[in-house]
Amino acid sequence: MTKLTLNLIQGAVTINFSPEAARTLKGEINQLMGSLKAIAAQAASGGRPQPQKPMEYTHTGEVFLEVFCNPNIYPSPFAAKVLLTVRDDRIRLTTEAELTRLVEDLEEYLTQTA
Repeated sequence: MTKLTLNLIQGAVTINFSPEAARTLKGEINQLMGSLKAIAAQAASGGRPQPQKPMEYTHTGEVFLEVFCNPNIYPSPFAAKVLLTVRDDRIRLTTEAELTRLVEDLEEYLTQTA
């Protein structure tokens, strides 16, 4: 299994992650980006943004990975952050990461595993 490195605001974490799981996470992020863009467009047109559903992705494999983002609190996809939780039976890490960096990390991983 190939390792996925997630660059955090301070530091990085590397986990075993399958290409299939990465594609699923990428699909979830694409939906989140659509929600963030809809909110930004509604705000730019002077309208009140419609509340959007938060993204809650979970993956259970060798380690548990959870990615959460509430699109309603960010003005644009470039400002958005995600809450990451990585855990196994010995350690639990919960931290924030920039959404744009997570997208870059996934793209790099999927390119390497293609």
